[in-house]
Amino acid sequence: MADLIPTLLPLGDGAVLVRFSAELSDAANRAAVGLARRLTAEPITGVAEVAPGLVSVLLRLEPGVEFSRLRGEIMLRMGAADAPVAGQEREIAVRFDGEDLGEVAERLGFSREAFVARHNGAPLRLLATGFAPGFVYCGFHGSDLVLPRRESVRPMVPAGTVLFAAGQTAIAATPIRTGWHVIGTTTFQNFDPAADPPTRLRAGDTIRFRVAA
Repeated sequence: MADLIPTLLPLGDGAVLVRFSAELSDAANRAAVGLARRLTAEPITGVAEVAPGLVSVLLRLEPGVEFSRLRGEIMLRMGAADAPVAGQEREIAVRFDGEDLGEVAERLGFSREAFVARHNGAPLRLLATGFAPGFVYCGFHGSDLVLPRRESVRPMVPAGTVLFAAGQTAIAATPIRTGWHVIGTTTFQNFDPAADPPTRLRAGDTIRFRVAA
């Protein structure tokens, strides 16, 4: 990650975006997750919120923060963020009953059973949460499990829908529209607006999927 040169983009006077790449990659995601965790462990005065994305970190600022000081504080933490990110290990049970499962398996050259076994065969990293409350992106699958998103968007899928596309598996925590392939469902819920924090999973966690009993 040392060869990734971040770009600091002021968003008005209320936020700064630290972006490691314009495209999603394992290295850029690890850099973003690592920096977010370092900024949370070693807070910068005047930073009200740290929100990691897939390849960037958004810092929401309190009034009066000087950009030059903020930039220096961020760069001081940047090297430490190169250390491996140690997240929690989580196991999530899935019912592989999604309406797109058969088509997904066929397009990738697997039977349904072989696809499920391959999908669950290795742990994934939680790349980011966002897009919708509690929505999680998990990756990356191997090159034999890469499939583009659907050409059309579904009107709505319920919370707990397990989605698959672009070498990733995602879980919807609220009802959403989606262009991802629906491969299953889970009773695991990552979003509770009454809880603090409202999400159970964090970027950098290790996710192991298994077939629900």
